[in-house]
Amino acid sequence: MLWLWNALILLATVILMEIVAALSHKYIMHGWGWGWHLSHHEPHESKFELNDLYAVVFALLSIGLIWLGVNGVWPLQWIGAGMTTYGALYFMVHDGLVHQRWPFRYIPRKGYLKRLYMAHRMHHAVRGREGCVSFGFLYAPPLHKLQATLRQRHGRRVNADAATDRQDAPGDEQGAK
Repeated sequence: MLWLWNALILLATVILMEIVAALSHKYIMHGWGWGWHLSHHEPHESKFELNDLYAVVFALLSIGLIWLGVNGVWPLQWIGAGMTTYGALYFMVHDGLVHQRWPFRYIPRKGYLKRLYMAHRMHHAVRGREGCVSFGFLYAPPLHKLQATLRQRHGRRVNADAATDRQDAPGDEQGAK
């Protein structure tokens, strides 16, 4: 029966991490941690950006929790494993799907993946750290609500292509496969 508790702790941690990540993104990365996160909102040619240090911080925290758990502080290893699972999902969805940091390109045309993709595009439609929408990484509010919020906050001052699906990801001349 312990395996069930461990699985539930891992799953609950993955869910809780989306909340922690969204709040961290909104209040830390777009707040006092903007110095690192700014690199994520500006064009660059590098494979890495200063913003990637946030992933390193969360990975070190996960490793520490797993180490403590393996050394007798149950259930910390399962909390650390849940954080690691969330990190893997984040990497696949955010870095891979949304920001195309993989060697291949895929742009979703329908369903929830398109909603995630478009919500994050809307997040980047605003220049700077103020007035952004959609701070989550695996949950995206309905697109019409995000578009309405952007219009209410900024009128026509947002990047229209980033807030719609009229244009694919930058550098994607061949389209989705």
